[in-house]
Amino acid sequence: MNLKSFLITMTFIAVVSDYLLHPFYPQFFELRFGMTNPKNVGYYFAAICFMVMIAFPFWAYVSKRVAELKILIYTQAIAGVLALYCYWTESYINFWIVSLVMVLFKGSYLLVYPYILKIIKKEEHTSTIGLLSVVVHLGGILGAVIGGFTVDFINPSSIFLVMALGDFLQMSVSAYLLKSKKYNTDVVVITGEVEKSSTPNSFIIKIGLLTLILYFSDFLIRPFFSLYWESFSSNDSKLISGTIYAIPGFVALIALWINNKRNTSGYEGIIKALLIGLVGLSLQGIPSESMVIIGRIIYGWAIFQGMVKFDVFLFEMSSPESYSIDYSKIHFFQNFGVLLASLNIGLVVDNFGLQMPFILALSGFIITLLLYFFVFKFSSNLKRNQPKLKQS
Repeated sequence: MNLKSFLITMTFIAVVSDYLLHPFYPQFFELRFGMTNPKNVGYYFAAICFMVMIAFPFWAYVSKRVAELKILIYTQAIAGVLALYCYWTESYINFWIVSLVMVLFKGSYLLVYPYILKIIKKEEHTSTIGLLSVVVHLGGILGAVIGGFTVDFINPSSIFLVMALGDFLQMSVSAYLLKSKKYNTDVVVITGEVEKSSTPNSFIIKIGLLTLILYFSDFLIRPFFSLYWESFSSNDSKLISGTIYAIPGFVALIALWINNKRNTSGYEGIIKALLIGLVGLSLQGIPSESMVIIGRIIYGWAIFQGMVKFDVFLFEMSSPESYSIDYSKIHFFQNFGVLLASLNIGLVVDNFGLQMPFILALSGFIITLLLYFFVFKFSSNLKRNQPKLKQS
């Protein structure tokens, strides 16, 4: 395996560990602590998002002085120990505090994403970003399946043992890559172009706000999706719920294969992806097993293409030296969107029911589509069509 393959494997391990509880927070809190109020789930999910929001920019700043893999050795070791404590503790308050600190240290794995892009050529960015997106989706699939199996057949607390194992594996791989003479972990690929000293703040803000709304919309339908499915499905198995939840991950794998066959590159196609996403969200809002499954398939294609294209857009405007900082800024906006969704989703479900998240997500996609068109497409077309002044 080369360095890139090892790093992608580390990302997969991290995502699996991260997604074990994502579809099952409501069930976990009920089984572990007897908490049934949807607001508690929303607040906890929001707290996690807030910790990730501050974690990634912090570790990106630290990575300017300390190598990424060195950071991961220590942070993942600490995260693993804290995960073991979460498995052991019976205190709801202690669980809250320790699990959030754990997320702060676990969040350092996000440094691997921009680090991979630093060690490859820009021509490889689109395919690599697509591959990383699929890794995230596949990690979400495996995490959801393992989490559902654990909740159904073992013990919800045991999920944290799996988390700890994932953290210790990342620590071990990081240490191996640094100590092995086979891998040059200091390499940074620079293109022949003149590198930009920094990415314009106006561009960061525009992309940040657009992806904030997109991630807000996407995460509105996540925390209570398994409960929504179980509310009308003839099968209430958590394993089945987790599998349905993970359908977009399977679709992402197919989408990556098709993109590679077509040899697609660049960020064109964002508008098409958002339009397809509208169809997928609409179908998921219909409480029918067949409609929801079809909707998940369509939505999986759209959200994969949309998120990959926005990331490609960012890295095309950035330079290797700025990847970590620029991506951490965009990631801050994205997680702020997730935070807003998490803070409100419990209240939305409590007051309006399990279908309302899909209606709100649909509205968010429409807003993202309109803003992208007017901020980037419409404005760029106006500039392109402006008559050029004749030179004397």
